[in-house]
Amino acid sequence: MLAPLTFVLADGRQVSPFHIAPWADEPEAEALPGLLRKLRGEWPCMPFGYSVPADGWPDAWSRVMGPPEPDEEAHGHSSNHDWTWVDGDSRSLSLTLDYPASSPVARVERTVTPDPAAPAVDIEFTVVVRRACRLPIGLHPVFRLPAQTGAAELELGTFDHGRTYPDDVEPGAPLFAKDATFSSLSAVPARAGGTVDASRLPLAPDTEELLQIQGLDGTVALTNHAEGYRVRLSWQKEHFPSLLLWYSNRGRKAFPWNGRHVAIGVEPICSPFGLGPATAVADNPIARSGVPTALEFTPERPFTTRYRIEAAPL
Repeated sequence: MLAPLTFVLADGRQVSPFHIAPWADEPEAEALPGLLRKLRGEWPCMPFGYSVPADGWPDAWSRVMGPPEPDEEAHGHSSNHDWTWVDGDSRSLSLTLDYPASSPVARVERTVTPDPAAPAVDIEFTVVVRRACRLPIGLHPVFRLPAQTGAAELELGTFDHGRTYPDDVEPGAPLFAKDATFSSLSAVPARAGGTVDASRLPLAPDTEELLQIQGLDGTVALTNHAEGYRVRLSWQKEHFPSLLLWYSNRGRKAFPWNGRHVAIGVEPICSPFGLGPATAVADNPIARSGVPTALEFTPERPFTTRYRIEAAPL
């Protein structure tokens, strides 16, 4: 997980846009799963997502939602285990992680290269598989938000449509209408009726929600008006046709969240809401709409994707 990451802006200021979970240095966190133990920043998920029970879901979803895979880990092996540093040149950081022998994935590789001429990093992620397979995949940047409600703004640009989550992300903490569509992030259908401006962050109510955006051009920005900077993420849209927005806004009350976690996940994905491999490869409603929710991988051709994170003053 990449964080903290500090950019030196053109005006000389230093900004650190990535989120670090408030429990990251608490002794109790050592007992948590790898994904949560020091939750922070940005990391790749292979495979992306995790399975959830289909009880109460709309029929179009429940009939294609498969059970967890054997030894399934939330957001994949890459999100839960220690990677190994790889010797490289002085301009970049490189790591690798071998997968269990039972996995179709043999290993993943990751290289982070700071741009010497700009406040930016370029990241390369490679997947090598043992056998041909279809799997969901995603990137998982999580950004820090200012304390004041609405003091940051998500800038998506033009997109085809967005979808709300078909069920409760967190029991007792809903905000958006179930299984609805929308065309503007500033007018997302609300569970209580009317709409919510989901572009201004942090949100006022305590909530835990997901939105999936289709048809973006492969770039999104988060403007922190309180601190006077903008951070931009750009990716290869042919690899990640959707963007998942994770609104973690004090909605989870159990340990380690304890109603104090405030962040926004801005996650390029090829997945249906992160619902796990079995659902991703099935004929789910997003796949039926023509948007891929899993990618093809072959041992003869390692998969490599590249993306960039950059910052600028307002």
